[in-house]
Amino acid sequence: MANAPYLTKATGQAALDAIVDRLDTGGAGSIKIYTASQAANADTAIGAQTLLATLAFGGTAFGAASNADPTVATANAITSDSSADATGTAAWARLANGAGTTILDCSVGTSSADIIFNTVSFVSGAVIAISSFTITLPLHV
Repeated sequence: MANAPYLTKATGQAALDAIVDRLDTGGAGSIKIYTASQAANADTAIGAQTLLATLAFGGTAFGAASNADPTVATANAITSDSSADATGTAAWARLANGAGTTILDCSVGTSSADIIFNTVSFVSGAVIAISSFTITLPLHV
């Protein structure tokens, strides 16, 4: 039996807008960068992972998603963490809204990751910045 669902561009755009708009609930959302293994899923509580840095979205985290295949949402300006919390190797990130509710988790790396840094070796007290960030939703799911 075939299983090949394919969203329309308008449906993909609406779905991605709904996801990224949840980051605006309760005020500016955040990106928290952690060490160790990524949580099993975004509903899993933080365990032994160490918080390395917290960056803040603006009041509106993302602009409108594109009406394209795949659909893409681009983040508005992200406030850097001016002083990293700890020293360690960045492995993954948790995005939460202003009320602290987790919206999604993603990978961190120097290539082939959701968030790309020039180094994943974070040092306590260092500035941690993200210059651009996009979330892509493929229409063929």
